[in-house]
Amino acid sequence: MAHGHGSAAAAHRGRLAAVLLISLAILVLEVVGGVVTNSLALLADAGHMLTDVVGVGMALLAIWFAGRSPTNGRSYGYLRVEILAAVTNAFLLFGVAALILFEAWRRLSEPPAIASGLMLAVALLGLAANAVSLLLLRNAQRESLNMRGAYLEVMGDFVGSGAVIVAAVVIALTGWTAADAVASALIGLLIFPRTFVLLRDATDVLLEATPKGVDMDHVRGHILDAPGVVDCHDLHAWTITSGMKVVSAHVILAVGADAAETLDALCACLSDDFDIEHSTFQLETADRRRFEERSHA
Repeated sequence: MAHGHGSAAAAHRGRLAAVLLISLAILVLEVVGGVVTNSLALLADAGHMLTDVVGVGMALLAIWFAGRSPTNGRSYGYLRVEILAAVTNAFLLFGVAALILFEAWRRLSEPPAIASGLMLAVALLGLAANAVSLLLLRNAQRESLNMRGAYLEVMGDFVGSGAVIVAAVVIALTGWTAADAVASALIGLLIFPRTFVLLRDATDVLLEATPKGVDMDHVRGHILDAPGVVDCHDLHAWTITSGMKVVSAHVILAVGADAAETLDALCACLSDDFDIEHSTFQLETADRRRFEERSHA
């Protein structure tokens, strides 16, 4: 078995911690600002920011769990905690979005008075802080589902802050206070599609789906091209956690083949061409294949 690295998110622990502190600051600012100005849009953005804080907190907790050593009872350690955190975060986001939409609908019928000037100032601060968080997570989000979840949430907050700014300007210029509820509804709707993608990707990992970017026919072809290989079966590929793809296969060797040479070629091929560092191969003779087929019948 070829040994690789741990969770892809672990390399970005410092950036994640910085985003958590920024998100906490914006959360407090928007809650206070939302209450003082009577703006649902600010409170909606604060509600979304709360999911950021919880989500990023869970991501950091998942990284801590993932760093714990494997045990006899858990041979992969706690690497899957990251994926469970992503699923939990997705359901949390769905709940917050539904709550925001409900409150926005209620307020559309009776728009309250809103202090648009202070609302605009708070939203501008939120926009600037979210921009910093986006820059911190820009590269990290390509490597880890957990980091992508955090990035998507901050992206949603960035757009949400923009919607609050537009609403505040509209209210200040026209006095149309329903713009606050409209902006809130937009923030709520923005949450759904990206959360669905996050949930789908995390569910694929839990269902042991073939990793994205891995063509099983291509992998099989590489295995069959290795020196001394005549056939392969029981070929599987799955993901343990973000950045850790795994392949296992039963490989049938030709008579007189050098098993060590074949194994080296197989591991090098998967590592170089598919970025799969964790591979397990059971080397067999053709006679063994016939025996397995009889035992599985």
